Amino acid sequence: MKTIHELNSEIVDCRLCPRLVEWREKVAVERRKSFMDQTYWGRAVPYFGDFDSDRLILGLAPAAHGANRTGRMFTGDRSGDWLFAALHRAGVANQPTSVEIGDGLELTGALMAASCHCAPPDNKPLPSELQACNGYLKQLLAARHWRSVLCLGSIAWTVAHRTMGQPIAKFGHGATNRFDSGVLLVGSYHPSQQNTFTGRLTEPMLDAAIGLWLER
Repeated sequence: MKTIHELNSEIVDCRLCPRLVEWREKVAVERRKSFMDQTYWGRAVPYFGDFDSDRLILGLAPAAHGANRTGRMFTGDRSGDWLFAALHRAGVANQPTSVEIGDGLELTGALMAASCHCAPPDNKPLPSELQACNGYLKQLLAARHWRSVLCLGSIAWTVAHRTMGQPIAKFGHGATNRFDSGVLLVGSYHPSQQNTFTGRLTEPMLDAAIGLWLER
């Protein structure tokens, strides 16, 4: 059974999906005007958090100018601003912000994973790309008994069910599904600007979903 460190090494070097490799590297070279003085990560983004945790947070994919820039999941974009602030309120993160690697951020009792570890064009990985990346998630989920998985968005919810070989329950914010193995899945709207700016996802709603995931 591979360790998370070993899986991370494989993920960082992964070039399974030509379209994603081309896109992530193109973005890293062209860069956004406000980040022109920065060196982009431009590779697949590894797992982040507490490597001994039995609670998982599963997102969709790195943002082109967020994690694809910083090299750390949910770091350097508005989605991360919301998520880490909520995790800090829940006592999972030691600080409410996630700006860059080396900023002192640590998670206790939570590991972050992605359905797709490379930044996709328009934030939309193809089904074939999700399938190619799923081998890493399968190995991660098989490595230990997980207590709970927080699925950020409907794609992560579907991916988690399929990876664990379970019938897909209806997704919704605050939806839960406990498998016979004891693993609890909790659904949450993704903390993207599309959801947070429109009020579809509020701070109390995100806090409530995290509370279910923590089983408090």
